[in-house]
Amino acid sequence: MCDVIRREKPDYVFHLGDHDSDAEDLRREFPMLPISGVRGNCDWHSDAPLTLTVLLGGHRFFLCHGHTYGVKSDPIRAIFAAREQGADFLLYGHTHRPLLDEDGGLHILNPGACGYEICPTCARVTFTADGQARPEILECKC
Repeated sequence: MCDVIRREKPDYVFHLGDHDSDAEDLRREFPMLPISGVRGNCDWHSDAPLTLTVLLGGHRFFLCHGHTYGVKSDPIRAIFAAREQGADFLLYGHTHRPLLDEDGGLHILNPGACGYEICPTCARVTFTADGQARPEILECKC
């Protein structure tokens, strides 16, 4: 993951749970980079929140790992939770499968997994000069 951050040079990083220690490692490696994260189903001793809402670039991001919303069978409960928070983006993990979708103005984004997957992926949201946000899935090439 550090290689991806060095290559992409993001202004902000979201970690969507599982191996919260990875987020801590990133904070040590990149102390000036803002990093927000949530707790996943494998983060038994984590103090990270289960959900988090972040305002960034004029857009509201609702973050969750997804396990408490049953995203492996259907992300609808997570979509409802994001809408309740007035989010423009729903970001979740848990399935480790990349997904980029849009539903009635809500961008739904699962970056996949940048770790030990066969085809590691991550996601990037780019803010344009006119205030729009362009989400995309990237190969990590770790």
